[in-house]
Amino acid sequence: MSPISVDKIRNIGFMAHIDAGKTTTTERILYYTGVTYKMGEVHDGTAEMDWMDQEQERGITITSAATTCYWNDYRINIIDTPGHVDFTAEVERSLRVLDGAVVVFCGVGGVEPQSEKVWHQADKYNIPKIAYINKMDRVASDYSDVVLEIEDKFGVETLLLQLPLGTEDKFKGVIDLITMKAYRFSDDFTQVEYETIDIPEEYSEQAGLYHENLIEKLAEHNLDLMELFIEKKEIPEDLIRKVVRDLTLSLECVPVLMGSSFKNKGVQRLLDAIVEYLPSPKDKGSIRGIIPKTGKTVERELSDSEPFSALVFKIMTDKHAGQLVYFRVYSGVMKTGSMVFNSVKKEKVRINRLLKVHSNKMEEIKEVCAGDIAVTVGLPGVSTGDTLCDERHHIVLDTIKFPEPVVSVTIEPKLTSSHKKLEEILQKLSNEDPTFKVNVDPNTGQTLISGMGELHVEVLRERIKREFGVLTKIGKPRVAYRETIRETAVAEEKYVKQSAGKSQYGHVVLKLEPYSGDSKYNFDIKIKSGTIPEEFYKSIETGVKEAMELGTLAGFPIINVNISLLDGSYDSEDSTELAFKVAAANAFHKAFRSARPILLEPVMKVELTVQDEYLGEVINDFNAREGKVLRMELKNGIHNVDGVAPLSSMFGYATALRTLSQGRANYSMEFYRHEQLTEKKMENIFKNQLGIYSYN
Repeated sequence: MSPISVDKIRNIGFMAHIDAGKTTTTERILYYTGVTYKMGEVHDGTAEMDWMDQEQERGITITSAATTCYWNDYRINIIDTPGHVDFTAEVERSLRVLDGAVVVFCGVGGVEPQSEKVWHQADKYNIPKIAYINKMDRVASDYSDVVLEIEDKFGVETLLLQLPLGTEDKFKGVIDLITMKAYRFSDDFTQVEYETIDIPEEYSEQAGLYHENLIEKLAEHNLDLMELFIEKKEIPEDLIRKVVRDLTLSLECVPVLMGSSFKNKGVQRLLDAIVEYLPSPKDKGSIRGIIPKTGKTVERELSDSEPFSALVFKIMTDKHAGQLVYFRVYSGVMKTGSMVFNSVKKEKVRINRLLKVHSNKMEEIKEVCAGDIAVTVGLPGVSTGDTLCDERHHIVLDTIKFPEPVVSVTIEPKLTSSHKKLEEILQKLSNEDPTFKVNVDPNTGQTLISGMGELHVEVLRERIKREFGVLTKIGKPRVAYRETIRETAVAEEKYVKQSAGKSQYGHVVLKLEPYSGDSKYNFDIKIKSGTIPEEFYKSIETGVKEAMELGTLAGFPIINVNISLLDGSYDSEDSTELAFKVAAANAFHKAFRSARPILLEPVMKVELTVQDEYLGEVINDFNAREGKVLRMELKNGIHNVDGVAPLSSMFGYATALRTLSQGRANYSMEFYRHEQLTEKKMENIFKNQLGIYSYN
């Protein structure tokens, strides 16, 4: 990878609702920047960025593909992320390492449910954005409606930088409100060049008004520009661009561009805007982390001369290359053959190969510098969110937080001889995807896989078949319930045992209370100093954590509990870490059973788009599934409905919705929150699903 100044690097993501044209836009960018010689299409399964078989068949993006391209001496590292909520982890881990984002909106559909989701995800990481209104050639496309929606739903100030040159099927290009020129694109899809012309007379007055409106907006934020505007002097284009860039980087405003990616109109101007307005790694500044031994916060400047630090944001298994580890370098330089330290796993690892990635194609490189994104091969034991750093300068960077899975199914190989192989495959897939969990049901011994939705689990099952050649059988989807408590309880447990001449002694008193903090639980040490040596505190907490993972009521993980270590005792000769761990686990289970335990069920946020003629039947069915409609909006003859419903009543909803709407309605669903079950519903679950007739 050729050396390049860090201010000429752009690490960006493309995000959107399903079918807004995000992957098509990326395909055009690869073509215009010379990465590909032929344009792929999502609809015919030839998109470069959708390289997985299932992506090409389903016409959706499942994994966040990474690629590198160049435009006007700038290196652009692009992550093309999924639009389906079942693959939200792919969006989350990409945003953690990106500096800027292009959010693609459909000129007809406007701000759709998943585009809202990804916008807010980007806000969480303070990522500057460009809004790109796609499909301007479509019937009923309306950029002004989309701009108003963006401002209304996201509470942001937009900077409209372009107007359409022609509408719907007569859309020919864009009018630039900074240069006050029109850019007309050829109807020949393979033409890279476009024509710069004077603004046609019929658009001149409108363009003048919008140009003045843009300058007025910018003048409110910049004194130099305001002075020139008041004095009616000519304002240099470079100053306008500088103010747009400053406002974009400070998250005060969002530039808006438009085009028709499928028809190859406007994409080159979008590339210009990416390098002009989105940040370089340098603009994002230094990165903060923790020194593992001291817990102190430390900053690393974005510089090749600083100690090396990088964050692993994605792991993939390639059948030819093995395990691929995607990482973003925040400081220093990584070279092939060098040793680095995994500060989370506390292990040294050697970097044998470094790769530049284009979709699923690889190119060997010798080094990767601060601000860049690259891939290495191997690194056993590494996980998403791990920090790689200099051996002599340890640091742990903020990791990536992922939602917990909500759907579980049993899985087993069709051939008993494939059991061992399936175990290995499931381990690899769970390493790749933090929202995919593998557990063994303690009651039945069956293997359980859990994910973010039915589609998520089905895609993973297909991957097992296609990539690894193992056929599987899966059970019916089941809800991933959680357990918690409604009251406070205290329990005491002693673990006293003698085996093989060695005595064991551990004694703890634990108090459990309902907890509503951000984490799953909180562990407090309220014991008098010296009652139990501090060296055993960690073992006690480990015992509690293991008990919570196993569950008490019905084997579901426990959440929302505050645990306090109140008292206990130890023996100077016989006390061991194991004894305190067992005593803590037993005390936890005992207290939990006394604290009015209850099951929590996942409630999902459901977003529907349905035509007027099917609305009544769809809403009636949704209500019958214990769904609650929260908001309804009519736009272009389509109803956008927001609601919530228990996950347990939404299995098979895709098929039901297709039947009710003749395949025309769509929906997306994501986890909203956990809610307590009613006593009656909990009794039914214990009897019908778990085969248990009492939970008291």
